[in-house]
Amino acid sequence: MEEAKWYVVHTYSGYENKVAQNLETIVENRRLHDLICEVKVPTEIVPELKDGKEREVERKLFPGYVLVKMVMTDDSWYVVRNTRGVTGFVGPSSKPIPLSQAEVDALGVDVREMTVDYAVGDNVEITDGPLSGFIAVVEKIDTEKKIVTVKVNMFGRETPAELELSQVKPV
Repeated sequence: MEEAKWYVVHTYSGYENKVAQNLETIVENRRLHDLICEVKVPTEIVPELKDGKEREVERKLFPGYVLVKMVMTDDSWYVVRNTRGVTGFVGPSSKPIPLSQAEVDALGVDVREMTVDYAVGDNVEITDGPLSGFIAVVEKIDTEKKIVTVKVNMFGRETPAELELSQVKPV
């Protein structure tokens, strides 16, 4: 079986999320998980000044495009190509060309699971921030958000603190 690769699908402008949702529904209903693995609409969080207030908004990196990780077969091509809102694949119409590994890495769509060399209950040293130098006990690790929750013993009391994974190291 061929390995799944990332392909770029062109959509009607403004229909990116709807196309992604439709594709995921089709994959679920037809049980095509082995052919179409992932569907992404690349976005970024940007600060926006509106009415004198700054807020963060999510903006599409590539309006009019959706990224699909799939094994290219006649069936998978047909399913994606005939999804409502899809105008076609990027590349020659006869055979779409997958993104290279360098392009995938540059887009940051294939996020690899972060691993840490400590576990819940372990002692860690805080290496950065106002609590730098303190020893703490790991309470919770969230690799998706890249946050570790620790309890620091200060002045005879245990104080909880949320830190980035890079701010602590095992003792």
